Amino acid sequence: MKERNMNVIIHILGGGPAELLPDIQSLQEERIVWAGVDRGVYTLLSRGIKPNIAFGDFDSVSCEELTFIEERVENLIKFKPEKDETDMEHALNWAITQNPQIIRIFGATGGRLDHMLANLQLLINPIKNKSHVQIEMIDQKNIVFLKQPGVYSIEKLEKKKYISFIPMMNDVKGVTLKGFKYPLNDYHIELGSTVCISNELVADYGTFSFSEGILLIVRSTD
Repeated sequence: MKERNMNVIIHILGGGPAELLPDIQSLQEERIVWAGVDRGVYTLLSRGIKPNIAFGDFDSVSCEELTFIEERVENLIKFKPEKDETDMEHALNWAITQNPQIIRIFGATGGRLDHMLANLQLLINPIKNKSHVQIEMIDQKNIVFLKQPGVYSIEKLEKKKYISFIPMMNDVKGVTLKGFKYPLNDYHIELGSTVCISNELVADYGTFSFSEGILLIVRSTD
């Protein structure tokens, strides 16, 4: 297994609605590698962030905006609009091969529902590729990530106090929640169930564990 590069964090910015983005300018630090996707490349540049790499067919930008991008981004990977993979999938597959400490995706929610659902499904790619890279999808109100069976500690976040556990693809078995307002012990969550929506931590830390399936964890605020 390729060793994780703990000195690298990859941030990917997609072309979702700019008003749903967190303050990405505040996320700058030396070890962050920025990847822009389609209109997300223009958004990065317009906010003073030069992406290290960019992907897209750029059908969502004007001719003038594309020229602006081409003049400023050296590592620009362009695709034809007719392709099997989305621009975001190309970007995420590249990011996974870098084996960074973590991958964070912005600009992947809101707007077109089909794009958002497709992006959520991409979170399963590291599991399919037997990679252990953690991927988070983030907007102003949500942090979303997947977990495989195991035992995990989770920290209370005042700005994201609601925590939901949603089965992904199949039922999830043996779910145990400790330190939560609504604890569970060895619970079976069926696919399509809403029993684990909007839970909350009652202490600074809690734990969740499960023995089978894949869980989608959503940390949210109103």
